[in-house]
Amino acid sequence: MANAEQYPSVAFQGTHYAFSEIAARTFFHGKIRTLPCRSFEDVFQAVDTGRARTGIVPIENSLTGSIHRNFDLLLEYDVQITGETALRIVQNLIALPGAKLADIRTIYSHPQALEQCRRFLSGLKNVDAIAKYDTAGSVKEIREKMMSSAAAIASQQAARDYDMQILQADIEDFPENFTRFHIISKEAGEIPPADKTSIAFAMKNIPGALFKSLSVFALRDIDLLKIESRPLRGKPWAYLFYLDFAGNMAEERCQNAIRHLEEITSFLKVLGSYPSHQNHS
Repeated sequence: MANAEQYPSVAFQGTHYAFSEIAARTFFHGKIRTLPCRSFEDVFQAVDTGRARTGIVPIENSLTGSIHRNFDLLLEYDVQITGETALRIVQNLIALPGAKLADIRTIYSHPQALEQCRRFLSGLKNVDAIAKYDTAGSVKEIREKMMSSAAAIASQQAARDYDMQILQADIEDFPENFTRFHIISKEAGEIPPADKTSIAFAMKNIPGALFKSLSVFALRDIDLLKIESRPLRGKPWAYLFYLDFAGNMAEERCQNAIRHLEEITSFLKVLGSYPSHQNHS
């Protein structure tokens, strides 16, 4: 049996038992050492500097949409997307043992978690919702400070491991609540098993530029899976596009599509080829 110290290190944003850590342990089948980080930037820095072999960051939630900061960080750091995973997010209202819902005056959690539970929160009277940097970290803070009138929104695992009480389970607005995570590494992964590629590009100022950029994939029967626009910094009303397509950069048709795209773009970066979460085992 391998010693835990021999397992690869994986950086994640938040405190132990955060959803990102749960997703990492699921993806790597538990055979990792996890490195908690306060911010998403810290996760990217840990991977970029070698403090962690890989990192995991949420990229999109099925209820609240994309986590735009992580799209931006994929360009700011010299890292590659080497995998992805999806996790069903079940949110729980967690408080000190013995607390009653009627006693709660403040609820803490990550902004994404608060947004996912908006309907539940709007039904509470005389309760303030306050954003914190982490879901599990909010549970830990309430426990350490013995905050009897406070509760947190976090995972069942966080409640269990911090010896806290779940006041109400499954409080997210919709049960179809999934978050997709990217696995990031300093080095590119093995390309042959990959069935998905992510790129970022900015277009030249020419007529029909967006149509032409998407056509390079249609001409080669390459399925587009997602496209996302972000403001191009320093150029008001200009945009950068993030695009996922089916295929990998070992395929000739994908290489030809990217070469064609380079002819009509002012900037292009391949963010990584990797197995999609449907095909990861």
